[in-house]
Amino acid sequence: MVVRQMIKIDSEKCNGCGACVTACHEGAIGMKNGKAVLLRDDYCDGLGDCLPSCPVDAISFEEREALPYDEAAVLANMAQKEAAKKEEGTLPCGCPGSESRFIMPKEDPAPETSEATDAKQPSMLRQWPVQIKLVPENAPYFDKAKLLIAADCTAYAYGNFHQDFMKDHVTIIGCPKLDMVQYADKLTSIIKNNDIQSIRVTRMQVPCCGGLQNAVTTAIQNSGKMIPWSIITIAADGSIVESL
Repeated sequence: MVVRQMIKIDSEKCNGCGACVTACHEGAIGMKNGKAVLLRDDYCDGLGDCLPSCPVDAISFEEREALPYDEAAVLANMAQKEAAKKEEGTLPCGCPGSESRFIMPKEDPAPETSEATDAKQPSMLRQWPVQIKLVPENAPYFDKAKLLIAADCTAYAYGNFHQDFMKDHVTIIGCPKLDMVQYADKLTSIIKNNDIQSIRVTRMQVPCCGGLQNAVTTAIQNSGKMIPWSIITIAADGSIVESL
């Protein structure tokens, strides 16, 4: 053990957005029970790349006894994660639920008349699967796609989500507070390795959705591409509170 500078995470302040997990290049930070935690002392280099990423200032420095920084262990851990990432999208059991496929959206229903009608709004989903952690990075539906990256809850809060946001888009969804994955790496690969035409992000007006927004902006930057993108923030009552 040595006395050295380490990060300290205030669990009371942490809002569970996961931005620090993405910012930590050594994999020292993870999410447990909806809060960011330091997983291993020897993974933390003490430089604090995670500090500026925290929107609520929940991370600070402290001097304390800790294991020395172990670069070899960090590299081995990152190599293991990279190997696991390559297997994403294919479940060991060969579950058909993870099979990649196109979906042809149905035609729009006829406009309503003054008479009663049972016409229902059609689904605008164009592909399967939709979960960020399950979609194959090089799926053919990403070619020349207009990409919608949606926080899970947005489709429930906004009543006309399919028509207003999903139509003509390839849709992938996730929740940075519940999924124990780093979206930025997966999204970087999708953007970098495919001809993505534009990116639209829908998020809720809650702090933890900042993790999804952060992952997308990081992925665009890391991809080295100039892609038109926008962010729509939706309130719990379904109203749009911000559109950037």
